[in-house]
Formats: sequence, structure tokens, C-alpha cells
Amino acid sequence: MMDWTDRHCRYFMRLLSPFAFLYTEMVTAAAVVHGDADRLLRFNDAEHPLALQLGGSDPDQMAQATRTAAAFGFDEFNVNVGCPSDRVQSGEFGACLMARPDIVAECLSAMQAETDAPVTVKSRIGIDDHDSDAFLWHFVETVANAGCRKFIVHARIAILEGLSPKENRSVPPLNYDRVYRLKQDFPELVIIINGGLTSIDAVEEVLQHVDGAMIGRQAYHQPYFLTELAHHFDAEWPLPDRRAIVNQMLSYVESMLAEGVSLSRITRHMLGLFAAQPGARAWRRHISENAHREGAGPEVLLDALKAMPVAA
Repeated sequence: MMDWTDRHCRYFMRLLSPFAFLYTEMVTAAAVVHGDADRLLRFNDAEHPLALQLGGSDPDQMAQATRTAAAFGFDEFNVNVGCPSDRVQSGEFGACLMARPDIVAECLSAMQAETDAPVTVKSRIGIDDHDSDAFLWHFVETVANAGCRKFIVHARIAILEGLSPKENRSVPPLNYDRVYRLKQDFPELVIIINGGLTSIDAVEEVLQHVDGAMIGRQAYHQPYFLTELAHHFDAEWPLPDRRAIVNQMLSYVESMLAEGVSLSRITRHMLGLFAAQPGARAWRRHISENAHREGAGPEVLLDALKAMPVAA
């Protein structure tokens, strides 16, 4: 979710669901240590609970990044061992680290020494020809022995050579059963499943076997799905109207514009709010054509609403 789940996206997502545990896009430890940490790490208090997802393979650097980030008040630190991109592999982190569980364990231990917040791991079920229960079990056991109690597992292997990151999200087949068996064999660990969850029924099914479900692209492209999930699991929480959510965003938009943030940086995350609803195309078109214009402000969202059918 790099370049997707930035702070503007997360603020919007929090309005859609008060219960979801939000995760940042992956931030490299090197960028935190050597770059503009405030720009990379700051967030709105409304985003809690929020986890920072870090990428890296140097224990000292991961520890230093965690020490810096801990001051911002994150609720969890998550080590990315699932991203298959060439850029990540060249930095020797991401999914390729599944073949080096000892390094992941060292990073985890170093990070735990810098924060009281949980340090967790997100991985695949395997990489390349390492497509077996034994490979995943060895990885999990090694990292768990270093103190990790929570694993988020994308239920596909990662093909590190020959497939693009986009293809790695759909071409390798899903294998939920392996994740279910992982939970059975490590009942003391918190196992969260990720990958291909696009309906409430699908989420309900996986929760019969594991401790939680992570929703990624479905929540981004059809963000109201998060709201429907929240209502499904807590019927006393009323479903908010989509238009009301837009109106709640207006004050945030104004505050960000005052900081010099361009409107399009915020509204790009809102394009899917009316997905599958009457007027969805008009909503997307108006924002896409106007949010980037010089001086564009909250009126772009209000005018986009006016362009839609009243019932939407």
C-alpha cells in the first residue's frame, strides 16, 4: 500500500470505521533515520489505533527508526516481510527476508528494546519455490522465539523474480488453509489473515479460523466497505451516510490546505466512496477534473456532491 495509505487516507478511513486498526504505508527505516522524520511519521490523533509499518534489514537502523518513531505515539510497530518489489529486494528487505528469519528476529529484538508498543510482523506464506508449511512454520517459530506474538500473513507466496508487485497480488493462488493450519499449530500466537477479502461473508469465514482479517485494496477502492464491516460486527453503530462523511472531511481539508497540502493529495483517496452507487462516475469525474486546479478547496467536494443524484 505504498503511496496509498498516507495520513490523509487514514484520516478518511477512520471516519468510515471507528474500530479498524489502521496501518501506515511501508516506510523504510533508512528514510526515517536519514530523512525528514516529521514528514514521514506525523499523523492526526484521530487515526488511533495506528501501526507504523517499517521496512529494513539492519537491526541497528530498525532500532534507531523505532526509537525516533516511538516519540510520535504509534500503537504498534510492524516489520514488513511481505513486499515483493524489486526496489525492496535491492534493499534486502521485504519478502526476500522470509529466507532470513534470523535477521528478522534480530530486527524484532532490537526494535522491542526501543518501545513498549507491540512489534509485529507481516509476511507471505512463502517465497518462490519455498512453498510449504515447513518453510512458513520455521520462519514463524524463529521470529516468535524472539518475542513476536502477532503475525499478519498474506495468504499467497511471493514470486520474487518473474512477476511484478501487481501480479504478486493476484497471480499466486490464495492458500487460506495454510494460514488456518498455522493458527492451529501456534494457538498462542495472534494470526491475522490478509489477501483477497472482498465481502463480509469472506471475512466472517476466515474469522472462524484465525484471530483477525486485514483488508487492503478492497477498503481503498471501495472504502464504504469498512463502514459496512463495522456495522456488521456492531449493529448498534449506525451506518453513516456517505454525504455526511464528505461533510466531516471538509474541516480536515481546510486545515490541510492551510498547511500547504494540495487538495488532490487528499481527495484522491475519496474517489471510491460512492463506488457502485448512482452518480459514482460524476463524483469521480468532478473531483479528478477540478481538485488539481490552483486554489481548489472544499467547494470541489461540495460541487461534486451537487452533481450526484440526491438519493446517492
